[in-house]
Amino acid sequence: MPRIANRSKQTLLVFQSLLGAPMSWTHGYELSQLTGLKSGTLYPLLMRLSEQGLLEDRWEESDVAGRPPRHAYRLSSSGRAFAREALSETHEAAATPRRRLAKQS
Repeated sequence: MPRIANRSKQTLLVFQSLLGAPMSWTHGYELSQLTGLKSGTLYPLLMRLSEQGLLEDRWEESDVAGRPPRHAYRLSSSGRAFAREALSETHEAAATPRRRLAKQS
């Protein structure tokens, strides 16, 4: 049974990066650059999200001779909905303490 998707800081960084161009395929190295996550954190996360059906993944042949194929990722339709919800909830949770402070002033 696959793990339930979490909403860790690292997962949210990946979601945020992929939602920037939700229909485009993004290579793992590019995601590493966008998120600042190291490969030992990023690739296991991408594999879990793919197993959970939140990401689509595929191998792409390189257009440069001698370069091996690369793995590319994009959010699935359920992944886009989940990512938007997770980021929205995180944004709301972060704003809530500020609202309380503003009301107390």
